[in-house]
Amino acid sequence: MGSNDPQWGNKNSGGPPDLEELLRKLNGKIAALMGGKGGNGKSGGKEPVKGFGPGIGLIAVIAVLIWMGSGFYIVDASQRGVVLRFGKYLEATQPGPRWHLPFPIETVEIVNLSQVRTVEVGYRDNVKNKMLKESLMLTDDENIIDIQFAVQYFLKDPAEYLFNNRMPDENVRQAAETAIREVVGKSKMDFVLYEGREQVAAAATKLMQEILDRYKSGILISKLTMQNAQPPEQVQAAFDDAVKAGQDRERQKNEGQAYANDVVPRASGTAARLIQEAEGYKQSVIANAEGDASRFKQILVEYEKAPAVTRERMYLDMMQQVMGNVSKVMIDQKNSNNLLYLPLDKLIESTRATGAAVDALPATSQSSDNTAAQRARDSLLGRDREAR
Repeated sequence: MGSNDPQWGNKNSGGPPDLEELLRKLNGKIAALMGGKGGNGKSGGKEPVKGFGPGIGLIAVIAVLIWMGSGFYIVDASQRGVVLRFGKYLEATQPGPRWHLPFPIETVEIVNLSQVRTVEVGYRDNVKNKMLKESLMLTDDENIIDIQFAVQYFLKDPAEYLFNNRMPDENVRQAAETAIREVVGKSKMDFVLYEGREQVAAAATKLMQEILDRYKSGILISKLTMQNAQPPEQVQAAFDDAVKAGQDRERQKNEGQAYANDVVPRASGTAARLIQEAEGYKQSVIANAEGDASRFKQILVEYEKAPAVTRERMYLDMMQQVMGNVSKVMIDQKNSNNLLYLPLDKLIESTRATGAAVDALPATSQSSDNTAAQRARDSLLGRDREAR
């Protein structure tokens, strides 16, 4: 407001405005709005302020209504409201429209229970952005591995989440690191890196939930996801060589086992066959021996009846058995000591050769050869009769 404003007092003196006049005009405007009577509005008069008390009360009522209306709030279905009275926990409100005593008497904190919250251990935002103080861990077989994982969780009690721990999200990260270090410290390196990753994650999740429940953090662990598990970068090459050597060892073991699976059954079959053959031979020998014994008893009975005839018959049977497999025949002539030698083996070979040639010759040559063979046999039979 400038110094030449007519509401100021004496223009020349430049003094402050007349406060009573200002209040009178304000009261008149409020009374005009409310239908009352205001002042006369004359700047020159010095009348007392009329209706100023009711106007102030109205302003106070409006202010109180606005203040009371500031206590209304709405809680969504996935949220819970935590009401604080002078900073102390009072109650947790369910979804719907709610009201609390306005500030500064009561305040409300809206907590989302269905929101999936995530903390990262061993890295931040990207697995390449590693936090080595969190990710390097020692296994039961005294090897160091580098692990990065993420933990997802919900809120199950908003009051515990807000008031029992100062930094609940950081507590989740610390509990996760503690749990995974304990589980990895009781496991072998190969188990953690390969076949046991799911078991490690499940055991760490269970232990983490137990830790958070002891702290009464109001947090429910949903899932622990292993992002990466490997040896440290400094020994990665040596570890790869060891893995390849282990794979070669397993391959050779598998090949040896396959060879054993092929050889052992075959050897077992051969052994079983030999045992069966031996058993058959045993039964055959026993049967032959029993037959020989029975035949000997029968021969003995006949021998007692006619010894000479039986002895001659036994001699002839034995000679027939012995000479049956011989290819040469010796004939003793009665009138002289000369022996007639019959090369039966040569004759048999020539007969076989003749039979092979006969197959290639025409029918006429086969008939002539048959005639010659018949003549040779007749000549031999004649010589045999003359010798007798």
